[in-house]
Amino acid sequence: MKILVVGGTGLIGANVAEKLKKEGYEVVIGSSKNGINIITGEGLSEALKGTEIVIDLSNSSSPEEENAIRFFKTAGQNLAEAEKQAGVKHHIILSIVGIDKVLNIGYMRAKKIQEDTIKNSGIPYTIIRATQFYEHTNTIISIQSTDDKVHVSTLDYQPIAAEDVAQLVIKFALESAKNSTVEIAGPELTPMDEFVSRYIKLTGQHKTVISDNDNKYMFFDFPKSGLVPEGAHTKGNIYFKDWIKV
Repeated sequence: MKILVVGGTGLIGANVAEKLKKEGYEVVIGSSKNGINIITGEGLSEALKGTEIVIDLSNSSSPEEENAIRFFKTAGQNLAEAEKQAGVKHHIILSIVGIDKVLNIGYMRAKKIQEDTIKNSGIPYTIIRATQFYEHTNTIISIQSTDDKVHVSTLDYQPIAAEDVAQLVIKFALESAKNSTVEIAGPELTPMDEFVSRYIKLTGQHKTVISDNDNKYMFFDFPKSGLVPEGAHTKGNIYFKDWIKV
C-alpha cells in the first residue's frame, strides 16, 4: 500500500514515516525537498498516483494568523483537489483538542479551516485532535518565564508523548475512515502548573513555578478545561515519569 506523509520531516511526520516503512508500506514523503509542494501544487499529482492514504502532518512556517490561514487554506484545497483526481481512500489530519473553544486565536481558526476543507471535500477522512505534547514543555517555560520564575496556569492539562501521537496516527490511518473527529491525549490529567513543576524538578532546572488562576496558555485565554478532551478519547501509553527518562 502506498501512503503519502505530508510534513514527513517534522517531529511527528518523520516518526510516522519511519514506522510505516519498517512495516513494509510504500511511503512517500510530501516535502518540497522531494519535489512535492502543497502550496503551489507542484509534484502532487505524481506523488498521489496509486496512493490510498494521505496523512497530513504539515504545519505553517509561523503561527501568525494571516500566514497560518493562508497556508492551511491553500494547502488543504490543493490536497483535496489532487486527492479526488487520484481516488485517495483516506485522508488523515492531525489537529488540536479544543480548537472550537478558542476560535478567537488566529492559528486555531486556521486549523479549523484545514479541518473543514477536508470535511467538505467528499474524500473519506479522519481528523485526529491531540492534546499538547510532552516535548513542548520547554516552550511553555521559555515563553512564560521571567528570570527564574515561570508563571503557569492551573488549567486542566493532559499532555501526550510525541511517540504515542505517532503510533496513534498510524493506528487510525490504517483503519477505515471515520468521517468524523477522534481525540487523543496522554494517560494523566493534572493541572498545568503541577505538570510543569514536575518537569522542572526532574530536569534539574533552577526555576520556580508561580501558579496562576487566570486560565491562560501562551498568554491566550482558554476555558478551564479547554486543553483536554471533553468525553471519549484514546489515551497514549507513555506516562510522563517514563518519558522523562528516555
